[in-house]
Amino acid sequence: MRHAIIRFFNLLDVDCAWYVPNPSPSVFRTTKNNHNILQGVADPNLRLSQEAKDNFDAWILKNGLRWTAEGGPLAPGGVDIAFIGESSSLRSFYLRMKPSEIEFLTLLSYWFGSFPAISDDPQMPGLIPLIKKVRPDLPIIYRSHIEIRSDLVHIAGSPQEEVWKYLWNNIQHADMFISHPVNKFVPSDVPSDKLALLGAATDWLDGLNKDLEPWDSGFYMGEFRNLCIKEKMNELKWPDRDYIVQIARFDPSKGIPNVIDSYAKFRKLLEADSDYDPEDIPQMLICGHGAVDDPDASIIYDETIAFIHTKYPEYAKDFVVMRCPPSDQLLNALMANSKFALQLSTREGFEVKVSEALHAAKPVIASRTGGIPLQIVDGKSGYLCDVGDNAAVAKHMYNLYTDEALYRSVSQYAKTHVSDEVSTVGNAVAWMYLAVMHVSRGVKLQPKGAWLNDLARNEVGEPYEADEPRLPRAGLNVQG
Repeated sequence: MRHAIIRFFNLLDVDCAWYVPNPSPSVFRTTKNNHNILQGVADPNLRLSQEAKDNFDAWILKNGLRWTAEGGPLAPGGVDIAFIGESSSLRSFYLRMKPSEIEFLTLLSYWFGSFPAISDDPQMPGLIPLIKKVRPDLPIIYRSHIEIRSDLVHIAGSPQEEVWKYLWNNIQHADMFISHPVNKFVPSDVPSDKLALLGAATDWLDGLNKDLEPWDSGFYMGEFRNLCIKEKMNELKWPDRDYIVQIARFDPSKGIPNVIDSYAKFRKLLEADSDYDPEDIPQMLICGHGAVDDPDASIIYDETIAFIHTKYPEYAKDFVVMRCPPSDQLLNALMANSKFALQLSTREGFEVKVSEALHAAKPVIASRTGGIPLQIVDGKSGYLCDVGDNAAVAKHMYNLYTDEALYRSVSQYAKTHVSDEVSTVGNAVAWMYLAVMHVSRGVKLQPKGAWLNDLARNEVGEPYEADEPRLPRAGLNVQG
C-alpha cells in the first residue's frame, strides 16, 4: 500500500512520507523470528535472546536519533502525527498537516458517492518511547499487522510471552493500538479504550490488480514461461491447460504442504471421472515474491520441492513452484489467468491476496483461520475449510472445476462483493480520520474496539448501508 497511498495523498496535497531505517541483516533475522514466534509457527525452542534485544534496541536508537534530531521529521516542528507500523521493508509513516488540509473529512461524503464499493513483522515499536521523550504531545498510532497468538502470549514462560512483553513495553506508550479485526489477535494487555480495528488493504489500480490488455497479459505469461525454463521448473501449459494458483510467500504459515496434498486429492477425484483426459486436468501453480528480509523463503521452497517429489511423485510434473522476481504485473497476470485460487494458510493476519483474487473474479478456497473468514462469503465468493481438512478443499476444487454454472455464479459474486475497506480509498479514509480527529480537532479518541471505517463514515453522516459490501462486524468481541 505504501506507493498507492502516498500517490493518493499527494493528489490531495497532503504532506505524507514513509521513512526507512538503515538496514541490518541481524535485525531482519530477529524480526522474522519474532513474527514466527508470535504466530506460533516457530520452533518451540526458539527464543528472543538478550543479545538479540540489545542489538535490536541499538539499531532502533541509531535510526531514531537521526529522526528526532533538529530538522528531523520527529523533532519539534516536524510531523503532526506518526503511525508506527509493521512492514516487510521496515517503514514508518508520518503526516504533516497544513491548514488547508486538516478539514479532510468534508471530502469523505464526495468519495463515498464517487467510489462505489467494489510479510509482515513487528519492527520499530522502540521508536515510540524515544519520540515521546522529544515530543510528549505528538499523537502516535501503532499498527499491529500480524496474527498475535493471544492464547499463548499470556502463558508464563512461553516464547510468545517473552516476545510480547518486550514489544508491549514500548507499544503501551502509543496513543492507539490498531489491530486486524479479529479479537483473538489482541492481547489482553491492550486497553479497549486504545483499540481500533482495520483490515489490510490493496490498490485496484497498481500493477498487482489493474486490468491488463491481452497483449500485456500474454507478454508476462511468456516471461513467466522463460523464468521456469531458466530455473529448470515445469512449464505452465497455459492457455492449453487451466491452472489453479496459490500466490503467497514461501513461509511456514502459508500451508503449502496442505496445498500440495489438496491438489493430489483433487487429481484423484478427477481421475475417477472418465470424462477428463489427464492432459486436460489443471496444473497447480505455487508462487510468490521473495523479500529481502525473509530468510525462511529458501528453506521453505526447498522443503516444498522435496515434499512434492517424496509424497506425490506421480503428480510432480504438474506442479509449478516458483519464487518470482519483484514484478507486480507478473503476479497480476498469473492471478488473472488462473481458474481459481487457494489460500490454505495455517496462520494468517488479514491476507490481501484473498481480496485481490476476489477482485479479479477468482473464487477462493481458503483456510478458516485468522482474518480470512472476514474476506470470503462461504459458499458465495468462495469456500472456507478447517485448517488441514484437505479432503474438503479437494471436493470444493472438484465442484468448481466440473460445474460451470457454479463457477460462473461464485466468480461473479466474488467480483462484485469486495468491500471498499480493503482498497486505497477506504484505507486512506481511516488514516486521515485519525489525523483530523487527533490533530485538527484535538480529540483524544477512545475507540473501544470500533472499526475505523465505521467511525469515519459515521462522523460525516455516511454510515454503511444495509446492502453495501463491507467486512463482517459480528462476533468480534473486544478484549481488554
